[in-house]
Amino acid sequence: MATELLFRDDAYLPETEATVLAVTDRRGIVLDRTVFFATGGGQPGDAGTLSRSDGPAVAIATAVYGDDKSEIVHVPGDGEPLPEPGETVKASLDWGRRHRLMRIHTALHLLSVVLPFPVTGGQIGADEGRLDFDIDGDVPPKDEIEAALNALVAADLPVSDEWITDDELLANPDMVKTMKVKPPMGSGKVRLVRIGDIDLQPCGGTHVRTTGEIGALAIGKIQSKGRQNRRVRIHFAGDA
Repeated sequence: MATELLFRDDAYLPETEATVLAVTDRRGIVLDRTVFFATGGGQPGDAGTLSRSDGPAVAIATAVYGDDKSEIVHVPGDGEPLPEPGETVKASLDWGRRHRLMRIHTALHLLSVVLPFPVTGGQIGADEGRLDFDIDGDVPPKDEIEAALNALVAADLPVSDEWITDDELLANPDMVKTMKVKPPMGSGKVRLVRIGDIDLQPCGGTHVRTTGEIGALAIGKIQSKGRQNRRVRIHFAGDA
């Protein structure tokens, strides 16, 4: 039961009508189409609601991929009512949270440009994000990283996506910055996210349209997580 991934074509679509295809034995709700991003690549699944024409709305805590990777399972909060298969619902995002995730995710791509080292891990949150880098030696000073990052934000560079084949990616391994997390392959094509002329890398997540939309950023803690592993955190400059 494949789910149509509307966020792939339009990350700014906040809601859609959909049909309930199934309710799993774990109370997960599978729709025929969705605006909810499912947990993956360090980005958490979206939260929101499923509104029903005849019955109480269902609060969705997160979204994950099902056993069949072509379907997305919407996970309701504990004790939430469940719709019936065949029912029509309106799937609506917690847009404020999604947009913050998009801004942080794009900002982390910029951080990988400012710090051009292999990435060993990362995490995206609505309030902060982090990347772990394989750095043999000293990390640049925090104020230098922050200034370079905010210069790329201020440049208001366009952010777009495109697709290449699995074979094209295999022929260009330098596109992959992550050492441990490999881009999803096997369907025959891989999605790339391009930022101006400064960055192009495989990514299945949601992003803002221009870097200027991210807003001012601040560097948080820079931590040593091993002999060469350095963890760099970022957050919005206006946040405490």
